[in-house]
Amino acid sequence: MNTPVLPDLQAAVLCEDVRAEHSGQQTLVGVLGVIPTSTLPIGFFKLCLWTRWCGGVGSFSQRTTIFDPEEKQPIAEATVAFELTNMNAHATNVHFFAGIQFKRFGIYHVEVHLDDELKMRIPLPVVQIQEEK
Repeated sequence: MNTPVLPDLQAAVLCEDVRAEHSGQQTLVGVLGVIPTSTLPIGFFKLCLWTRWCGGVGSFSQRTTIFDPEEKQPIAEATVAFELTNMNAHATNVHFFAGIQFKRFGIYHVEVHLDDELKMRIPLPVVQIQEEK
């Protein structure tokens, strides 16, 4: 048996939806870097994390966790297993978080783990804006 080679996280994008096209490609809709809102809580029917892994060989597990601003409590978590059969293969994973709510202003964090190792930590600010009158 071959020794596993840990893959690289090529990209991680937080968005409102991932659509599968007829061509087999994916379209990311509503890419998020910040969540502006005038009132809380703010909810999302669907929130997605799109990831692409490459440059590895073996079976792996990706876990994504979204933490509240105090980082004590996860507000969402998802796990998916995937396999890379050779060094030129890639794996695209999409975590769908349904009915997620952000209940306070501040910086939430999205953590992406490969097996039990943290690979990326993305800040997601929820900021208060003034309503236009």
